[in-house]
Amino acid sequence: MKQEPTAHLEAASTLAVVVSSNEPLLFLTMDQKVIAASTSFCRAFGIDPATIPGRRLSDLGKGEWALPRLASLLKATASGSAQIDAYEIDLERPDQMTRRLVVNARQLDDGDKERIRLLLAITDVTDIRAEARLKDDLVREKAILLQEVQHRVANSLQIIASVLMQSARRVQSEEARGHLHNAHHRVMSIAAVQKQLSTSKAGKVDLSTYFTQLCESLGASMIADGERLSIAVTVDDSAVDADVSISLGLIVTELVINSLKHAFPDQSKGRITIDYHSSGKDWTLSVSDDGIGMPRGADAPKAGLGTGIVEALARNLEGTIELSDANPGTNITIRHSGAAHRQTDVPAAE
Repeated sequence: MKQEPTAHLEAASTLAVVVSSNEPLLFLTMDQKVIAASTSFCRAFGIDPATIPGRRLSDLGKGEWALPRLASLLKATASGSAQIDAYEIDLERPDQMTRRLVVNARQLDDGDKERIRLLLAITDVTDIRAEARLKDDLVREKAILLQEVQHRVANSLQIIASVLMQSARRVQSEEARGHLHNAHHRVMSIAAVQKQLSTSKAGKVDLSTYFTQLCESLGASMIADGERLSIAVTVDDSAVDADVSISLGLIVTELVINSLKHAFPDQSKGRITIDYHSSGKDWTLSVSDDGIGMPRGADAPKAGLGTGIVEALARNLEGTIELSDANPGTNITIRHSGAAHRQTDVPAAE
């Protein structure tokens, strides 16, 4: 029995692969006549398989495949001067929705060195593109709504801060006035947080900018003489998630307020320093001053609202609090690392 030539066997194998492919495929001659089409191609584009072999690509269906640019690229691919990589086309058919297609084409060796064959692969990305557009629209809509919310929050915080300051001026009780001032400072710190979050990108907050603006706000509202008291910020290039930045900002606010109120009762000059640095997932935040230091024993103030806030926020960040003498002054450090540490007392803050 005479054996079929190897080239015929390879051609038959190629046809079988094309026809049975789950992806829309066309097997073409050099002059763009269809040798075979996959069943998935016929099904996807509503073409009778019996009408395909021997017809030119431009004659398929009702002529919707007569695309001059595609024909030109296929010709260049056949000549070897180019190839089609992820070329997008719109397939327009009468009484049907336009489909967005991505096509790829390569020369294909079917065993016959005397002729050139092309394999054209088609992917329908209409639904994917529509979903992407919908997602983009939703993202833009969300951004607009978020911007509006942030604007209203900023206005509300300014109103609250103004009301608190007006109330502080009217009350006769020094204790009540002090509480109102404390509330005002905390509202202003929240406003600084909100402002920084509104300008952050990709959900990350740059801590150097954030802490600097926060301390400028605190200094403007609490330091009457800038030559007497000052706040310095030293932060590396760390950027953290928004929720982490909120907790860190509130900790800094409470500790700075505490230092401004208690550390420099009689000093002619004083300085508060905020330092933050990180390495991987580990970070250290310290707030120190060169004031009188923390009173001990019977002279130590009772723990107040500020103490509870700092302790709660540190626990939320899985950090430990360390209190030490700065010689002169006080240093409070909050560390976050993989190792578990027992939390020590934080100095009392109102």
